[in-house]
Amino acid sequence: MAALMGVSLSATAQETYANAELATGDLNGTARYVGMGGAMDALGADISTIGTNPAGIGLFRHSTATASFGFVSQEGAKTFADANKTNMSFDQIGFVYSMRTSSRSFVNFAFNYHKSRNFNFILNAAGNVGADASQNKMSYNKGLAAANNGWQFVYPDKNYITSDDNAYSQLDELYYNALLVVPGSDPDDPTYGYFGAERYMMDRKNSGYIGSYDFNVSGNINDRVYLGLTIGLHDVHYKGYSEYAELFAPNGEQVDGVLVEDTREITGSGVDVKAGVIFRPIEESPFRIGLSVATPTWYDLTTRNYTAMIVDDKLNGQYSMDISNGYDFKLYTPWKFGLSLGHTIDRYLALGASYEYADYGNIDSRINEGYNWDWYENSSSDTEMNRHTEQTLKGVHTVKVGAEFKPDNDISVRLGFNYLSPMYNKNGVKDGWLDSYGVTYASSTDCTNWKDTYRITAGIGYRLDKFSIDLAYQYSQTNGTFRPFTDVLDVTNTADAVDVSNKRHQMLLSLGYTF
Repeated sequence: MAALMGVSLSATAQETYANAELATGDLNGTARYVGMGGAMDALGADISTIGTNPAGIGLFRHSTATASFGFVSQEGAKTFADANKTNMSFDQIGFVYSMRTSSRSFVNFAFNYHKSRNFNFILNAAGNVGADASQNKMSYNKGLAAANNGWQFVYPDKNYITSDDNAYSQLDELYYNALLVVPGSDPDDPTYGYFGAERYMMDRKNSGYIGSYDFNVSGNINDRVYLGLTIGLHDVHYKGYSEYAELFAPNGEQVDGVLVEDTREITGSGVDVKAGVIFRPIEESPFRIGLSVATPTWYDLTTRNYTAMIVDDKLNGQYSMDISNGYDFKLYTPWKFGLSLGHTIDRYLALGASYEYADYGNIDSRINEGYNWDWYENSSSDTEMNRHTEQTLKGVHTVKVGAEFKPDNDISVRLGFNYLSPMYNKNGVKDGWLDSYGVTYASSTDCTNWKDTYRITAGIGYRLDKFSIDLAYQYSQTNGTFRPFTDVLDVTNTADAVDVSNKRHQMLLSLGYTF
């Protein structure tokens, strides 16, 4: 049995867990910034503050250019589908043009590109499935509840089944057409069944990045107050490939198991605005306080998937079915607010601390509704998905502390620490029963509730006349709980939740020139 379906619709919105991956960022930028744990929002005079507190660019007194590159390596993952655990990365390039307007004031213009999100990641998870439970049983349960939730099955012909209900996903469609019809039942009024599983295995590789292009104007007033404004453009390049397999319990039909291969790409662009201020409350002291705010990033995105289901059937031989889709949607990330402190002691010690807050429960998944005046595309919030997001995600507190010590005028040694509180509710699940387009076009059922993130950084720098070279190391660790599927209306349809982790090492080199 085989079939091919291709559908393309523009009115839809994405799903909570996928959106969370797009809305967050990494600690990345120049080696000096990373080496201090990103705690430079009040210290300023580093081009990476263009995206966190734009007023930091106002502390430059000379024009400068910087470029950064290195590699990122994942610890503990098993290689999968030719994915590499270690990848080279071009992370940053930018410049600041500084103009003196008086003896103590400057106006600066800056541009900076940096890789704000690196998607390279390998996930491996495996566990047991509860007795008489499986991913395909969740699809079966949806059909069983058809009379209660208003499903309308549609039969374009005797060999193909679809539905116009938003909770009926691409994966449900594959299961109903490839596996759940009982052999020998009436094709005009088929009987459905399901297969219980014993074990599952998930392997996934992600790749790609979000690139951020920041344009800044900033300056200072009498070397006491520093102001900055940044307009950011963002481009998204995400690719994911996964293989989800279930080994079925012994059954009369002699179907041994199923493999779901899923490929998904997300591309698009976004824009945001960031503003900041830094001030020295005491004229005789270098101690300074920074405040910053960032608007949501307003994304216009396109996602495309190709999903194939392969059934291992001893009686009929191995057979497959596939489905593909593509659609456009909008995503608005939450507002961000920052408070930072900075202090220097003579020319040999700099200390920084920063706090940032963003409520990811306010991520806005939006449904495209067509164009207005032939150029502006209207959209509206996906109420059901946004309600799920509010229940699943929460506010994240980010704390950054760092220090830079100069044993010599030309040598710098840096240390930093970065902490992010959990974004996911520990009881959060991927809800496949929502009346949402984000479910309709879903091609997977798994989710991972990631816990808090710890980052430890260190770095060293050397300056030779107008040239500088900086090296940084970053270790980050986030643990999480993986679930292959969650049947919110059938508590007996469960599988083991297993512990997973994302441990990454980054080496970063920056080259700079002051002119």
